[in-house]
Amino acid sequence: KGRKGDPKTGQEEESHTCCGCRFPLLVALLQLVLGISITVLGFIMAGISSSLLVRDTPYWAGIIVCVVALVGTVMLCVSYQPEEKTCFQFAIKLMYFLLSTLSLITCVLAVAFVAHHYSQITQFTCDAVLDSCQCKLDTSDPLSRTFVYQDVADCTSVTSTFNLYLLLQMVLNLITAIVCLLACFVMWKHRYQVFFVGVRLHSLTGTEIQQQKV
Repeated sequence: KGRKGDPKTGQEEESHTCCGCRFPLLVALLQLVLGISITVLGFIMAGISSSLLVRDTPYWAGIIVCVVALVGTVMLCVSYQPEEKTCFQFAIKLMYFLLSTLSLITCVLAVAFVAHHYSQITQFTCDAVLDSCQCKLDTSDPLSRTFVYQDVADCTSVTSTFNLYLLLQMVLNLITAIVCLLACFVMWKHRYQVFFVGVRLHSLTGTEIQQQKV
């Protein structure tokens, strides 16, 4: 075991810290901030119209990221060790790694759904009808599909406000996907970096050879 004043111990601590905090912890906190932002923005988007589909308001992606961030924060706020010492440590690190992978996939799906809706809404021609906004991609085609947004007083809330929210969701989910990928990489690197360092060959002394023979 290394003492407090040991330079090796200081180097190990520095390799896992950034600005006084553990780097993986900063990743988990960033996940939490992004997850909350996506969730809040998703619920705001859902309040614009009651007819919006769940895939168009990806608060569900933010909720999953928040859960992942909380698991990571609990794991990294305690004594973080790259090499697991107990089954509990191994289980929670594996759960964090798998949940980060799930969040990565979820955020990529959210970006795909939101980008599809964004590409459509930029080409819409909308008209207000009572308490709804009816939009079409091609007004000259009588068979063109009509998209109806219920409980909307003004079509500008769809073509302008909702359009901006979709763009923000794309940016936030894309950043979150990159952060989740970084979290997976950090967990993998810390685990297997220690493994490869541990298999370095060293010359055996005469005493060690005799102990091995016994």
